[in-house]
Amino acid sequence: MSTSSDTSQSGIAPVPAANDAAQPWVEIYGSRGLPAWLASQKTSLAFSTYQTGKLFLIGTSPDGGLSVFERTFNRAMGMCGDGQTLWLSTKYQLWRFENALASGELHEGRDRLYVPRIAYTTGDIDLHDVVIEDSGRVVFVATSLSCLGTISERFSFQPLWKPTFISKLAPEDRCHLNGLALRDGRARYVTAVSKSDVADGWRARRNDGGVVIDVSTNEIVCQGLSMPHSPRWYRDQLWVLNSGCGQFGRVNLETKTFEPLAFCPGYMRGLTFVGDYAVVSLSQPRRDKTFDGLQLDAELAKRDAVAQCGLQVINLKTGDIAHWLKAESTITEIYDVVALSGTVRPMALGLKTDEIERLLVLDQPGQL
Repeated sequence: MSTSSDTSQSGIAPVPAANDAAQPWVEIYGSRGLPAWLASQKTSLAFSTYQTGKLFLIGTSPDGGLSVFERTFNRAMGMCGDGQTLWLSTKYQLWRFENALASGELHEGRDRLYVPRIAYTTGDIDLHDVVIEDSGRVVFVATSLSCLGTISERFSFQPLWKPTFISKLAPEDRCHLNGLALRDGRARYVTAVSKSDVADGWRARRNDGGVVIDVSTNEIVCQGLSMPHSPRWYRDQLWVLNSGCGQFGRVNLETKTFEPLAFCPGYMRGLTFVGDYAVVSLSQPRRDKTFDGLQLDAELAKRDAVAQCGLQVINLKTGDIAHWLKAESTITEIYDVVALSGTVRPMALGLKTDEIERLLVLDQPGQL
């Protein structure tokens, strides 16, 4: 069941429960300046919550508060988009959404209507980050097989590249390859938690085994990281999340070192950019062996803080947290976040209601 909500100036958006119960199943809290910042940037945000299987769309409501819209997609994870097209990886499929509205057109007061048009069935390959190259080729991280791949018309997917330290393509999640960045329109940089070449071997190297690899040369351009995620090339710099330490920063490609810019109070996965700002998604670490003993715990304790679930907007010039969003109640983990440029108040169709049956939008007439 999908739900939506708009806030007042208070910046709090309770998302109603599917059964219309009095208590909302999640509450979205925004900092006071977040709606105005989104409006000034002419941007909305989408984020995925694989723990609860949701796609959230965050925009600006007519009264100047936050607009929150959500749809259900099983194990929603990696995303990319440009404001018109949105890609989303799920448990065993990769979905392509297209905006069905013309410029200036509204649907139920919203300026984007993302419709799931195509699903590629990949099987459960633990598909993480996904990018679209300038050629139009889709490239994604097949984490369980420790490789990059692309869609296939006949098969689950087509493998494209694997790290040189991975001896065999096997569904064993050996190094926990997870992040992927474009540079000059081509897939270029990846992150992995380790260089392990045995099944589930990455878990023993969570604190200092993380690497960033240039896939064009197979060169390791940074190492010694703790569970790195979400490499992104932006304004001629390579940015990355050193998630196990709670650090957002850049990779100095000359010295092959990581230079932290900001600390964020949570386990980071997901990174996008809007003008002079970075937007990072935060999770509360699961209390299991995956997250136990990370430096992040010590950094939080030093600051007398607890891990948050939500988004943080970071000023790239100062490293200060300019704005934030928190998700409370049911949601504790977020995977990805993407900026939807030119979008004010988006919505999407899902697969749980009959709305998708009733919507009919025709293309321009063609010739037989």
